[in-house]
Amino acid sequence: MRRQLNDQQPGAGADRSHRVATVRGRKAAGLGLFTLVILLLSLVAWQSKGGTPSAGDQIHRSRKDAQLTAADRIMAADHCGNAPCVAVAGQPATSDNVSSAPNNSIQLCQVLTPADPNPIPGVDCVHNCPPGYEATWNALGPVADFQEWAQGEYVGRARLPHVPTYRLRVDDELEFVFRVTRDEINSPYKLNVGDEITVESTNDRELQRSLVILPDGTITLPLVGQVRAAGMTVAQLRGELEKDFEKYYNLPGITVTPTKVDTKLEDLRYTVSGRSGFGGQVLPGRVTPEGTIQLPAVGSVPAQGLTIDEFQAELKARFAEEIEGIEVVPVLSQRAPRYVYVLGEVNAPGRYTLEQPTTVMQAISMAGSWTIGAHITHVVVFRRVDDWRLVATMLDLRAALLGRTPCPASEIWVGDADLIIVPKSRLLRATNFIELVFTRGIYGVIPFNGNVSYTAFRDLSPIPFIP
Repeated sequence: MRRQLNDQQPGAGADRSHRVATVRGRKAAGLGLFTLVILLLSLVAWQSKGGTPSAGDQIHRSRKDAQLTAADRIMAADHCGNAPCVAVAGQPATSDNVSSAPNNSIQLCQVLTPADPNPIPGVDCVHNCPPGYEATWNALGPVADFQEWAQGEYVGRARLPHVPTYRLRVDDELEFVFRVTRDEINSPYKLNVGDEITVESTNDRELQRSLVILPDGTITLPLVGQVRAAGMTVAQLRGELEKDFEKYYNLPGITVTPTKVDTKLEDLRYTVSGRSGFGGQVLPGRVTPEGTIQLPAVGSVPAQGLTIDEFQAELKARFAEEIEGIEVVPVLSQRAPRYVYVLGEVNAPGRYTLEQPTTVMQAISMAGSWTIGAHITHVVVFRRVDDWRLVATMLDLRAALLGRTPCPASEIWVGDADLIIVPKSRLLRATNFIELVFTRGIYGVIPFNGNVSYTAFRDLSPIPFIP
């Protein structure tokens, strides 16, 4: 009876519903908070699994070890931590495999100066571990050449050459320096179009003529008419004229004297220097998409894939066939532009110029670093090889980007036209899916506005009890 009276009181049902909803909400919030705490604790335990000391602790310990004597470092070598080397695949290195690695406990000390008074511990990514293994932070120790120049480190080290031999490629720009050698040639000089000669006879002064070899390679003389001259030596031309004039003279006594020669060479010099052009004897050129360079007198010359010395030898052979007494020296003035493309979850995706040797992490830093939600364990690199085949690899940069490994095997060099993709993580893809389907999709087509309040039912009359 009391329950029936309470049910008949105004607003009793609405208050009960409101209390039930409040209790359920508190339970849900408590459960969610408990789940969040469990996830955070699991994350902390996962990051510090195995009891591995932090990098900061190892660096602090190595700074103290670096100040010890060589004998002290030998005694402390066995207490520098576990697994100084791990396999690239992630498995710890065995003692047999690591035994071939040199002992870094004995090295030349760093040169200490007033500008650099403290030794700096480091990890040598080459000499610490054998091939197939990468060093961990447990391998921290003295590295002799970590800071060789102290305050002069910003200048940069000479290092090794970028490549053992540079080969020309499309869009490389060169300058061609033309030089007249004036070296003695081994064979007799052959007359060319444009050369000037003087023809005279010892028996008839009326035959004396100053002639220019015409574009068709001939000269014109009285009595005999046109005579071929281009491509002949002076002695050969004199002999031909002697035979022609013997029809009119018993003893012609013909003499041929060159007065202007090397007209081809002069024409080339004018072409290169330009009488009204840029001056000098330097001609610029660029490797075309077909891999050649166009030059005067010799035309198209193959260049792509050749070294500078090989290309110069090819030029020497081609110009020797056309013009003697000229040397052409190619000089590389500007390399073709080289780019890397970074896409995906980075702050500034786009195309970036490769001005020096660059690694994957350096390319990601040029793109403004990775963003929250990037799947840095599955970074993809696409590359075109020499025959334009497409090859690809997948890199796990998580340990390197989070500072957990000093020598990441995935830190590879970037090549020209490489495409680096930093994909989305699963959580970010799920978030984007929800936003696309619900926020932009369903809610965009059927907008939902409003709220539900439990107090809206308080003004309703109670339902009478019917026994």
